[in-house]
Amino acid sequence: MTQGAILLVDDDPGLLRLLSLRLKSAGYNVTAAESGERALAILATWRPDVIITDLRMDGMDGLALFDTVHRQHPTLPVIILTAHGSIPDAVEATRNGVFSFLTKPFESQNLLEQVANAIEAGGGLGDDSSTSVDWARDIITRSALMKDVLSKARMVADSEASVFIRGDSGTGKELLAQAVHRASSRRDGPFIAVNCAAIPESLLESELFGHVKGAFTGATDNHEGLFLAAEGGTLLLDEVGDMPLPLQVKLLRVLQDHEVRALGARHAVPVNVRVISATNRDLEEDMNEGLFREDLYYRLNVVSLDLPPLTERREDIPLLAHRFLGELGSKYGRSVRGFAPDAMERLVSSPWPGNVRQLYNVIEQCVTLSTTPMISDMLVQTALHDEPADILAFADARKHFEKDYLARLLQTTGGNVSQAARLAKRNRTEFYKLLHRHKIDPSHYKAANRA
Repeated sequence: MTQGAILLVDDDPGLLRLLSLRLKSAGYNVTAAESGERALAILATWRPDVIITDLRMDGMDGLALFDTVHRQHPTLPVIILTAHGSIPDAVEATRNGVFSFLTKPFESQNLLEQVANAIEAGGGLGDDSSTSVDWARDIITRSALMKDVLSKARMVADSEASVFIRGDSGTGKELLAQAVHRASSRRDGPFIAVNCAAIPESLLESELFGHVKGAFTGATDNHEGLFLAAEGGTLLLDEVGDMPLPLQVKLLRVLQDHEVRALGARHAVPVNVRVISATNRDLEEDMNEGLFREDLYYRLNVVSLDLPPLTERREDIPLLAHRFLGELGSKYGRSVRGFAPDAMERLVSSPWPGNVRQLYNVIEQCVTLSTTPMISDMLVQTALHDEPADILAFADARKHFEKDYLARLLQTTGGNVSQAARLAKRNRTEFYKLLHRHKIDPSHYKAANRA
């Protein structure tokens, strides 16, 4: 296993080759780019652990490259090399978020130390393979988007900050929460997940906070509740947006006071639990409608992680499909070896409203019904047609419409945000918030317009 993945950018072919050899000999996986523009093209499909770039380059220089990268991947460390370095340049660059600024000529050992420090600080995954890191072993990916999420997750894991995971149904929110738990200092403690939408409102309070004997009809014994059961570990509140307002008040008090008082109990008891929450709802909209408390939202959402839908990480579909095929073949005792080319093509191009969970279900049906060693396209087509109708939840449909609408406006205006905001009849600040919510970068549309 390599020590880390590096994107090296320099318009001098000799220096690019020399630095590549030095870094590869130190055990790093190095991808070289001869320009800032080429580096951005590589970043569209691959996420390194660190970028090393020359400052002075024809076309896009190192600082312009950093600015673009930092907007898209704010946790990705960037080291800038220059023969024209000065104290003001270094101060300005580091103030804006550049990890370090090295002046040529530099000692190789100094560069290697900076690279190692940058990978550690950025929560680097160690290499570019899909399952190389134990803490994230259940998350199968080669997607740059997913690796960016995992990098942020690794960085926040060792803190005590509350983590808020957004993602459509079936994207793997619980798997990501488990990964954060395994990467944290609480890894030896319990990990407990509770789906707030699956438990009736009348039982959810007792399930979370516990009750004492006689607290209500049917309470024949003391029950400690999931907060106390997760003592010293992590509690995942899945679909937290479905929690009733009265319970939101009590949850806020637990998060503020680090104490839990069971139903019917006279006194609260201390609790030491890290809370991770997850939802597929738009809680900002729910707050505006009075369905979710604003103070609780900001208490839960200290660090947010946004899981992309499967359609935004299609390069992961073959990896996931083959992993599921192996697992399910063993489970059902079937000797199914792979997918016919047209079957895999159908899997990669399908819409997947149910995301990874739907993909797993389709592969499971294919394995159980297959009579040949290879999964055929007809079998995949049948499994997909057997899925429930592709009707999105209202919140998901609205989210997809908003994203497409914003993209069309920016395409029409060539990336001009002010003009796009006027067409949408929204003020500029509100329009920027919408772009940020959907992770849309207006500069992409400016570049496309110039092209």
